[in-house]
Amino acid sequence: MKFMKLGSKPDTFQTDGNSVRYVASELATDIIVYIGDVKFYLHKFPLLSKCSRLQKLVSSGNDGNGDEVNIDDIPGGASAFEVCAKFCYGMTVTLNAYNVVTSRCAAEYLEMHETVEKGNLIYKVDVFLNSVIFRSWKDSIIVVQTVKSTSPLSEEAKIISQCIDAIASKASVHVSKVDWSYTYNRKKIAEENGNDPGWEALRNRMVPNDWWVEDLCELDIDLFKKIIMTIKNKQVVSSEVIGEALKAYAYRKLPGSGKNVIQQNDLAKYRNILDTIVWLLPAEKGSVSCSFLLKLLKASISADSGETVKMELAKRIGRQLEEASVTDLLIRASDGEETMYDVHVVTKILEEFVTRDKNSMAEMEVGGEIQDMSSPVRPGILSEASKLMVAKLVDGYLVEIAKDPNLPLATFTGIAELVSGYPRPSHDALYRAVDTYLKVHPGISKSERKKLCRLMDCKKLSAEACMHAVQNERLPLRVVVQVLFFEQVRASASSGSSTPDLPKAIKELNSSSYGSSRSQTTNTDEDWDAVASSEELRALRGELASLRVGNGAMHERSNGESKMNGNSDRAAISKMKGLIMSKRIFSKIWSNKAAQAENSGSDSSESLGSGIHDEAKSTPTRKGRHSVS
Repeated sequence: MKFMKLGSKPDTFQTDGNSVRYVASELATDIIVYIGDVKFYLHKFPLLSKCSRLQKLVSSGNDGNGDEVNIDDIPGGASAFEVCAKFCYGMTVTLNAYNVVTSRCAAEYLEMHETVEKGNLIYKVDVFLNSVIFRSWKDSIIVVQTVKSTSPLSEEAKIISQCIDAIASKASVHVSKVDWSYTYNRKKIAEENGNDPGWEALRNRMVPNDWWVEDLCELDIDLFKKIIMTIKNKQVVSSEVIGEALKAYAYRKLPGSGKNVIQQNDLAKYRNILDTIVWLLPAEKGSVSCSFLLKLLKASISADSGETVKMELAKRIGRQLEEASVTDLLIRASDGEETMYDVHVVTKILEEFVTRDKNSMAEMEVGGEIQDMSSPVRPGILSEASKLMVAKLVDGYLVEIAKDPNLPLATFTGIAELVSGYPRPSHDALYRAVDTYLKVHPGISKSERKKLCRLMDCKKLSAEACMHAVQNERLPLRVVVQVLFFEQVRASASSGSSTPDLPKAIKELNSSSYGSSRSQTTNTDEDWDAVASSEELRALRGELASLRVGNGAMHERSNGESKMNGNSDRAAISKMKGLIMSKRIFSKIWSNKAAQAENSGSDSSESLGSGIHDEAKSTPTRKGRHSVS
């Protein structure tokens, strides 16, 4: 730390207890200066020759009290006044980063200007500040931390603004010119190459782009804000480094996520820090990670920040949602909310992502013509990969929130439908979310069950998911039959045999959505939407198994002959029709329709991913079934 010594005479200031200070001298003191509880017994001549304010106070004294002066409001208190008094006596005074601001403000208060005497204290302190302090990174940080108690006078003397500009200027220099000490966590240095013997020396010489960040984290939020704004205005430091500074400050000053609960008396303080960090975030996408933005959003909910802050964060998160994880999106709801998680704010985030997608598509239309899609994707235009990642993210999020017994169906389906048009190679995760919701909410109606199952596409279920679905007694019969058929189509394709034509019943199922009108009778429609019993599911699986075996045998006997392939096709169609329209199965459906509706929410299926075995030993009861969780 830099310092400067003023004066040459020995220090003869003495103390008598904690409240009396005097100068050891043969001359009797002739003035008493009161500063709070401390009394200074001094001499008028050295003081008045350099302090214009003391001259005025002494000359204005009435009733013979000119020998006593009270200056309680001097910046820096008794210690700062003592520095000024010693300077007046010519005694040795040491100025450093810790006392230079208070000394400068006290000298300003006492009016120790050049007009009173050449080489006065204000002039000497300004020289020290400009030639030493403002050129030192560490000393500048110390100085700016000491200005709080002297704020009005330090502002008037432009000490704060000069110090802030000095810090911002040093933070903006190229790293190759950084040759001063700074605080930095060395673990953040880029990848180490331990095999290189000269790497350690090189590592010690490296200066990271964010070398200044940790030192600024020691400042209070108001000073931090002023410095960051000055750095941004210089337009030299990248937005990523600014973002790193905000992230480091937030981790230093805000309670850790899930570790500390914000106390009521600290709420305003943390809210101010949080709101300021959000306000300082760079506009550029990617300047901070999506995970960090979500942490800020969780903190803003805990700190009860305003809706403006929350919505600003939601918009920023929506712009880079593909970077998020399911854990990031699981934001606990505020006290008093019925749901376990704050699904409304996640909906806002998704809406922002979808809106950005629509806007980017509109931007691609120039003069009514679509731009060349083979050209490089411009910044801001959503790629198919981003959509795929968000669709996968939403599926995983739905699995988690489906476990909430208080989650309304409309909220669940609303979130799923926001990204229903995005590509998904597999609907396994979506199926798992649907099954989890059915398990946790067994009391939903047939129409709600139908609406829920409409979210997934049976053709995009894996073989493992299909095996689970055909055992799942929570699904409507319509869905189970669709799964069986498409599994048979896939098995036929993989074995090389012709894919059977869709039987009439399946065509009717697939050609119309769940919400569309059909020519079937009301009773038939309700039966399709009824939940299949375990006996019916076993019968369907048995038919499917025999059909697979038959198709496999016919394919082996064909030896590539087209005639045998034609026979295989006809056999597959015949078997599939028997599978769907079997009187033995559907008579039971018609007769037990009411009982099936009662059991629509029962827990009957094995877990997705578990093997299906020992079917011969299974019983018609539902007790031994397990569900996706």
